[in-house]
Amino acid sequence: MIELFREIGTTLNRNKLRTFLTGFSISWGIFMLMILLGAGNGLKNGVTSNFSSQSKNKVTIYAGWISKPVPGKQMWQRVIFDHTDSALLNTLTEVDEIIPSYNTWGKISYKKRAVDSQPWAVFPQYQGFEDVIITSGRFINDIDIREKRKVAIIADKDALVLFDNDDPLGKTIIFNGIAFTVVGIYKTRGAHWSNQSFIPFTTLNAIYNPSGKLSEFVFTVKNLETVEANKNFEENLRKQMSRKHGFDPEDRNAVYIWNMLEHYMQTMQIFNTISIFVWIIGIGTLIAGIVGVGNIMLITVRERTKEFGIQKALGAKPSVILRQIVLEALSITGLFGYIGMVAGIGVTELINYILVKAAMGSDTGFQVFANPTVNLGIAAASTVVLVIAGVLAGYFPARKAVKIRPIEALRYE
Repeated sequence: MIELFREIGTTLNRNKLRTFLTGFSISWGIFMLMILLGAGNGLKNGVTSNFSSQSKNKVTIYAGWISKPVPGKQMWQRVIFDHTDSALLNTLTEVDEIIPSYNTWGKISYKKRAVDSQPWAVFPQYQGFEDVIITSGRFINDIDIREKRKVAIIADKDALVLFDNDDPLGKTIIFNGIAFTVVGIYKTRGAHWSNQSFIPFTTLNAIYNPSGKLSEFVFTVKNLETVEANKNFEENLRKQMSRKHGFDPEDRNAVYIWNMLEHYMQTMQIFNTISIFVWIIGIGTLIAGIVGVGNIMLITVRERTKEFGIQKALGAKPSVILRQIVLEALSITGLFGYIGMVAGIGVTELINYILVKAAMGSDTGFQVFANPTVNLGIAAASTVVLVIAGVLAGYFPARKAVKIRPIEALRYE
């Protein structure tokens, strides 16, 4: 066996260009498949990660302005939500948990420093709905709601301006003449919540909102499995709201609906299509590599037909010659297939490392590309397929060649 492998090494070394071309076809096919699959996965992972920070089945409705004429209503009259809208939403079987919200504007100050702020009146569940990341202290709790405590959660950027390097927790800030105690600091993500603070719903509502009007409703939905089901739900929701508030149900400016679940499903459909497209291109690249290997192996066997004739004339059995060709093909495809797989995985891991480093220095919270890696099982399976194809590409022409009688092989051109 050692002699056989030594002979294979001598043959490969004697035909360096041919060996290189065969190996390069294999390596390039595997490498490109890894890069394509990694790019597809990276794009999908990056975009879907932006959904993972929030409830995927969340719907938010905002009060807008009437933009279509209806009897008894003025054009561009403001639609005003109140607590009775909660009862209406509860009549919809698809609606699960509802959180009303209200916001106002002003400045928060501490000693001689002040920043613009938009306090939001929220309930404790709001943190899970919007994935508010608390970096210090806590979020609003049920006791704050029940006792109408004057506490606030402020942004880390605002805390830096107001308190410099001092610990903000327990400090008293002033918002529009009313004192609030800072109990938590949350992390801002780029422009998202860049100037918001959070105050217990009951507290802010009692102080600044005696009329009970609401800015928006955030709620989760259930039993909506398709994009079509979500669209039907939206139409029914808009129709119910139009009856209550007296606007045209086709008026999209009267009530704005942001359906996270629908957008998530649409995004998944797009990426499923992209994945299929990437696989088609990747398999095409792999097939091109297989064809290239097959052609080179066919030429190799034809060039060595005389050599096979000499070996048979000297007493070599056809099975020994055939085994030599198969082992040569296996050595080339196995080695270069492994090189292509390692190179492809290495490049995707390097890109992933660069992206992770870049994300650590960014606070935007939005990603387009993330973790562009390939499943190791897929990489190994693709390599094995190409190796088997290379071996078969060498086996069949070699099998035909060794059946030729020595005298005919020596005359073969």
